[in-house]
Amino acid sequence: MSFLNLPFLLETRRNHALEHATLKILSPKYPAVPMGGHSNPTGYFVMGDVHVDDLRSAADEALERLRAGESDLAIHPGCGTNYATSGLLAGSLAWFGLKGNGAWYKKLWRIPFILPLALLVWGLSKPLGPKLQAKVTTEANLGAMEIVSVNKIRPALHRVITR
Repeated sequence: MSFLNLPFLLETRRNHALEHATLKILSPKYPAVPMGGHSNPTGYFVMGDVHVDDLRSAADEALERLRAGESDLAIHPGCGTNYATSGLLAGSLAWFGLKGNGAWYKKLWRIPFILPLALLVWGLSKPLGPKLQAKVTTEANLGAMEIVSVNKIRPALHRVITR
């Protein structure tokens, strides 16, 4: 069994895919509303000022479409995986370029060389985020997952529970 297929990770990855698909389906109806999500093994949260019935409808459609093979719905351009990947690679390059012995002020001359390289790595790493989403942080094959409930917790915060 792969580490990514441990039950709690697999459930989180499946919920992450369903969260992305739900947000992709819901966002055209609410184009001016900022939305986000957070997944865990028991479902996901949706942050955004949306009507709970619209969210339920989008979640049901997302489940249906992912089951029908529309795995591209599981990849979202606003996913934190994209930001973390680019930031980690560019930040690591910058850190590596500035590490070493000596006082910090003696390393300042390196910055004009490191900054363009970090920006280049940041730009080149952009395609890596969606690939990591597809292979690591989401799982578009939802198995026997079902949506148990969709509830409004408070204004602009909803909980989608799955099993």
